Amino acid sequence: MDHPWHATFIAPPASDGAAPYFRREFDAAECRRATLHVTGLGIVEPYLNGVRVGDEVLVPGWTSYRHRLHVSRHDVTELVRAGANAVGAIVGDGWAVGRIGYEGKRHHYADRPALFLQLELDYRDRVEIVSTAEGFRCGTGAVLQGDLLDGETYDARLEPEGWNLPGFDDRAWAPAARFDWALDALVSTGAPPIRRIEELAPVSVTTSPSAKTIVDFGQNIAGWTRITTSGPAGATITLRHAEVLTGGELDTATLRTAAATDRYTCRGDGSEIWEPRFTFHGFRYAEVDGPFDEIRAVVVHSDMTRTGWFDSSHELLNRLHANVVWSMRGNFVGIPTDCPQRDERLGWTGDINAFGPTAAFLYDARGVLGSWLADLAAEQRDKGYVPMVVPDVLSTPSPPTALWSDTAVSLPWALYQEYGDEEILRSQYESMASFVRDVEGRLDERGLWSSGYQFGDWLAPDAPDDDAGGSKTDRYLVASAFLCRVTAEMAGTAAVLGKDEDARHFTALAERVRAAFRREYVTAAGRIVSETVTAYALAICFGTLAPDQEAHAGHQLTRLVTKAGYRISTGFAGTPYVCEALSRTDHLDEAYQVLLETGCPSFLYPVTMGATTIWERWDAIRPDGTLHPSGLGSHNHYALGAVANWLHRVVGGLTPVEPGYRTMRIAPRPGGDLTHATLAHDTVHGRVTIAWRVLDGRLRLDVTIPEDTSATVMLPLHPDGLSEEIRGGEHTWEYGLPQPLRRAYTMDTPLQTIAADPKAWRAVTTVFGKHFPGIPIDGSAPGVSLNTVLEYFPEMPTGLKADLVAAIGVDEDSRGRESAPSGG
Repeated sequence: MDHPWHATFIAPPASDGAAPYFRREFDAAECRRATLHVTGLGIVEPYLNGVRVGDEVLVPGWTSYRHRLHVSRHDVTELVRAGANAVGAIVGDGWAVGRIGYEGKRHHYADRPALFLQLELDYRDRVEIVSTAEGFRCGTGAVLQGDLLDGETYDARLEPEGWNLPGFDDRAWAPAARFDWALDALVSTGAPPIRRIEELAPVSVTTSPSAKTIVDFGQNIAGWTRITTSGPAGATITLRHAEVLTGGELDTATLRTAAATDRYTCRGDGSEIWEPRFTFHGFRYAEVDGPFDEIRAVVVHSDMTRTGWFDSSHELLNRLHANVVWSMRGNFVGIPTDCPQRDERLGWTGDINAFGPTAAFLYDARGVLGSWLADLAAEQRDKGYVPMVVPDVLSTPSPPTALWSDTAVSLPWALYQEYGDEEILRSQYESMASFVRDVEGRLDERGLWSSGYQFGDWLAPDAPDDDAGGSKTDRYLVASAFLCRVTAEMAGTAAVLGKDEDARHFTALAERVRAAFRREYVTAAGRIVSETVTAYALAICFGTLAPDQEAHAGHQLTRLVTKAGYRISTGFAGTPYVCEALSRTDHLDEAYQVLLETGCPSFLYPVTMGATTIWERWDAIRPDGTLHPSGLGSHNHYALGAVANWLHRVVGGLTPVEPGYRTMRIAPRPGGDLTHATLAHDTVHGRVTIAWRVLDGRLRLDVTIPEDTSATVMLPLHPDGLSEEIRGGEHTWEYGLPQPLRRAYTMDTPLQTIAADPKAWRAVTTVFGKHFPGIPIDGSAPGVSLNTVLEYFPEMPTGLKADLVAAIGVDEDSRGRESAPSGG
């Protein structure tokens, strides 16, 4: 940070867990401008003449403090008085001192909170500086504890009245001690500050079976509660937070060891309003013990601008998209984290790699993610590898791993595609190239990434509860597939930046690893050695296959998802690409069947169970209402919400052709019984809106794009397959749709025929799932009908035949006269 510093870091001489209060008085005359620069190791709340400076919270946020520590800058001219003044701050433990991460450790950066403050008084002919280099004294007050995981304890009776005003008697306070910290780590990150964004009123206040007061805010969030109380002096209100209830009681299992408990002790002088400032929680519910008059939930996250919206005729789908948005909000508190509630809250690289394109569409994430990528690069330079979490507070080294470490390449590339800013690539180029060259040096003699730890398809449903990475998809297939994508992105980056020699090298490397992948894992026809949905989805979406192989792989993928009853069988690696791989290989109906499935596990199953955010695992709440016992059951984890990218690109229909959307492709693909969908996106050039509606056999498409942009519009379901080129402005098309083909099914129709209709086959598999849980029905057997299958049973299960007849939409008394709609 190119700024002359007079200030130093200061800290209390010793720390007993209570937040230190720092103060100093100074004299001033009327000045032209007063500017306050402030940061700290911990969470800093600055004051000038009794006024809280700024509306930021959790300052300075979390960065890789030893490399990059953000300094806030405030214009405080209106707060400086002629005569005596007082400046000060309260500093809580925060990320620097408090407990963070699942290893249970504290003091990752410092053993006590520290303050850095510089107030510059511009008198036109001179600048006077008041700073932490001298004159500050230190005491304690009402904040007895402030831990991010465990909560805040505040005793209002102990607050030293007037401590942040001139004239306060601080003789009992101790001189602040100098604290050694490198000033060259001070930066202005460019990220938006963390703020209070929204308040939620309770949707209910109830009494639990054990007579506890339970407040339901109706939405899982990151933030805290604000209470109003008229309690007597010494009365303590205890607030415990959790994501779920079990049996009407607060269930803190998903928090693991995080206490998430705030305590407020009343002064007793009338109505008191209090909220914590040195902690935050992930919660929907609060258990309140003690007197209170009113309570609100305060939503807290980085103050990003919203840029993407989606709406459709399908209410569960709309709730799914809303859940994606809320999970992003809950996990962008300064940095992109895995979860906001439990004893972890780390900047896991794999989560944001999976979710990056979705994040960049929904919000202007350049500031938050640009700062985080700068941290990643700084950690990488220091350690020699890309850590699994950034900032890195784990005790073990992180060898390069697919999807996690390669976010060093894929996230800058995704941001470039969204915003069209080459500087994103330029600033990260050293980090990107260093990672790729590192992995290049680890390839075996066949050109495969076949060694080292790999997460694989993390948290796939087929993984054992005690081995989240133990899915059926080969870990090294996943690694080599991701390397095909990453090397292509790296070659593209070098080309964009005019680094021709690097571009040639990385292009050759991309061709080498792609050939190695096909040689090792793909048959000549296009069948993948690892017969899983994830294996096919990655192979198709990462460009590893020849066109004829890709078509065959699409058929094989369709067979697998159909056999699974359209339920999800993918984890972090495969989930973002399942629907994309199906629609890319012209299996759109099957993609919609997967998207709209509601059984467990599926995208919509959590919605049917009342989820208001995205879960870490598909069955975080099991169908019987119990919580998954693995300890990896967060209810606010955005990674699996990456399917929203497919909603934006395929259902909504918007894709950039040129990075930043100066030219774009608009090609919505209706399906799944949706009758309308609307997409809006604020690009760097302006707002794009796409709205399609099917009514009475006609389709209407309304498109608006910004001036100075252009688009190719593929008219959805047009009988002649028309496309049009448009420029900025409003455009509308309306036309009749071709009459859909209708297929007649009976109990004697071959299963192969029914299985070719995703909607009809889904109904049939649902019936078999009801009567024979866990036993699949094979639709590929030639010459076999439903009546044939029924003959296999010596005793017909009650209601089976009637359910099958209803499923295929045919009354046996009118066989052949009724028909079911085709899956086309």
